[in-house]
Amino acid sequence: MDEELLALLSEYRLGVLVTLKRDGRPQLSNVNYTYDSARRLIRVSVTADRAKTRNLLRDARASFYVTSQDGWAWTVAEGTAELTAVAAEPGDDAVEELVDVYRAVQGEHPDWDEYRAAMVADRRQVVRLRVEHAYGQPRR
Repeated sequence: MDEELLALLSEYRLGVLVTLKRDGRPQLSNVNYTYDSARRLIRVSVTADRAKTRNLLRDARASFYVTSQDGWAWTVAEGTAELTAVAAEPGDDAVEELVDVYRAVQGEHPDWDEYRAAMVADRRQVVRLRVEHAYGQPRR
């Protein structure tokens, strides 16, 4: 895989998650994300009842798009998504991974107990997208 294309994933925290609707057309969502270059893993916090989550449960194929601020360089990462369990209790594994994602995207939260409770109330979970293929236009 072209490392220059993947490098763009590490530079930003806002991208577009693309899932497939029931009729095969793409459904796009602007999302905050974190990228682990060593594991080639994109992670996104989602709620269990959103279209993108339902789409991934039906068809785990997904793409992720990120572009440079000037729009010249861009990367599309493709892979098969995995969903964690839905957050059920403030200390469960799903919530701990959501904390990890939040820290990677935003830094420290002012009240982690409040955050953990909100993750359960919102029925949040993490999408893990392992990059299997990438294409685009690297920086010049």
